[in-house]
Amino acid sequence: MTLLERLTAINAASPFSRWAGFTPTLAEAGRAEIELTTRPDLANHAGHLHAGVTQGLVDTVCGYAAATVAGPVVTSHCAVDFYAPATGGRFVARGRVVKAGRRQVFTTAEIFAVSETGEVLVAGGSAVLVPLAPAPTEG
Repeated sequence: MTLLERLTAINAASPFSRWAGFTPTLAEAGRAEIELTTRPDLANHAGHLHAGVTQGLVDTVCGYAAATVAGPVVTSHCAVDFYAPATGGRFVARGRVVKAGRRQVFTTAEIFAVSETGEVLVAGGSAVLVPLAPAPTEG
């Protein structure tokens, strides 16, 4: 099973990720990407992507990046900074591992609104994840 297939299976097993509509699109050692096509029930009162969903993207993409090097993980800390209103119909979250240890994996993420004219950075964040088991071998 490839890393992307593994993340896709993890995503399919997560009720929140399924409800939100997250789709893993990239998985490499220490890196992951998720795409989201928004819909009205993911918006806040102003019509922008809700901050909770944006935070969910940060947490999830950081977890997926960590999982590519550490296997199953859980979040012990997550922080998000909002840089601009998350407007538009499509978003991409890019996460990467900053440092992976045996007991903690430090990650960072950026969230972009995507349109025909390009990408706009709307949020960023970081997460610390704790491995639950030894990392699986690539098969």
